[in-house]
Amino acid sequence: MKILDHKPADGTTKARRCFIETWGCQMNELDSQRMAGQLMQQGILPTRDPREADIILLNSCSVREKAEGKVFSRLGEYRLYKKESRFKKSPREIREPLIGLCGCVAQQVGERALKKVPELDFVLGPARVGELREVIRRRRAGERVVATGFPEERSFEMDTISREGEYKGMVTIIEGCDKKCTFCIVPMTRGPERSRKMGEILAEVRHLVDYGFLEIELLGQTVNHWRDPETGEDFADLLEACATTPGVRRLRFVTSYPRDFTPRMVAQLGQQANISPYLHLPVQSGSDAVLQRMGRGYSAASYYELVHQLRAARPDLALSTDLIVGFPGETEEDFAATLEMVEQVRFSSIYAFKYSPRPGTAAPRLGEPIDRPVADRRLQSLLALQEGIQRQLNEELVGEEMEVLITGWGKEPGTQSGRTPCHRAVHFPASQTEQLGGMTRVRIEKALAHSLLAQPLAPATAPPSLLPVLS
Repeated sequence: MKILDHKPADGTTKARRCFIETWGCQMNELDSQRMAGQLMQQGILPTRDPREADIILLNSCSVREKAEGKVFSRLGEYRLYKKESRFKKSPREIREPLIGLCGCVAQQVGERALKKVPELDFVLGPARVGELREVIRRRRAGERVVATGFPEERSFEMDTISREGEYKGMVTIIEGCDKKCTFCIVPMTRGPERSRKMGEILAEVRHLVDYGFLEIELLGQTVNHWRDPETGEDFADLLEACATTPGVRRLRFVTSYPRDFTPRMVAQLGQQANISPYLHLPVQSGSDAVLQRMGRGYSAASYYELVHQLRAARPDLALSTDLIVGFPGETEEDFAATLEMVEQVRFSSIYAFKYSPRPGTAAPRLGEPIDRPVADRRLQSLLALQEGIQRQLNEELVGEEMEVLITGWGKEPGTQSGRTPCHRAVHFPASQTEQLGGMTRVRIEKALAHSLLAQPLAPATAPPSLLPVLS
């Protein structure tokens, strides 16, 4: 596919620019890559400065506290850029930037966003990102557009995803969620579960390998609940097919749901050496009473048993998790059970948050959240416990030699950063330049609470040629 010329009205050849700000998970990151690819097809190239942009997109996340307020605050900043553009250009050049609200908050607020922000041009839900070009066309024709909801057919357009600057190839395998967790807004913002066909997924994996990506990451809200809509093959079958695809050096997947693991899926972690020994397995609480109120569908005992099975299949497995403190009705005994779980499982990292209600979810009907000072204390206690465990686990890696995927430049001059197979962040002196996405071997020299310091052992492998994936 050619990148089309897109000339401004004054007849110059100055390229149009787009700015995309992304909040949230890997699913949002990939959606932004999809939108950037559609714009690049039209000759609208990325910029890091929203003041230079002809199109500004905020790809939003609704998971965190006060998400809607934060989104409208940022849109308030962007509306100023639109007003400023009227004074920076000559009358012939004036073409005010389009502003689009995308992502989960867009799905959540819909038309209300257009009413609240007069300068907002369109609202685009996460299930409709493939329609960005058409939405822009409609806006240029004078319509303020709201494109939300969950269409039956969705195109992933793998050939037009802009993956420039990425060190891993992300592949959506399942969208949406059918779970009924009482605290979670994802089913309302991402819609019902829909799995892609095995053939489509493998074609995209091969496409990314041919492009030069060494690490593939399979994405979904409940990634291990994937089922081929035609054949009924499950996630164990998909793992085996992806792991045995020639050229896949490292395979990851996120996010797994505890009750959706089967023995065959667990076995794949031990049978396929290139499946990374890292798994994000959200537990949310160590208390059965809280898990029941959350609607998670498993007990603390069953989670412990799953961890035992996973580590029996893959002894070097590093686990991370999500935890919520201060959920309605959480007692000191409930919180103590969460601390006990962290001590027993020894997670390599945790993502811990104080509970905050989400619009449309069931949890607010279960009672008031725990008082903020109590929730604050519990969160700090949890984080302090985890920091000590993390440091101990990291210290156990000192002296180990590991293959590291290079993810970028370090904060210190002359250093690079990367990820070990077990997904720890590691920093080391740069051995060569321009190695984003390449592999190098390092020896771990020092452990910190949240990262590792290392020395390179060999020159890095050739990185992928990170040109836009456009054909």
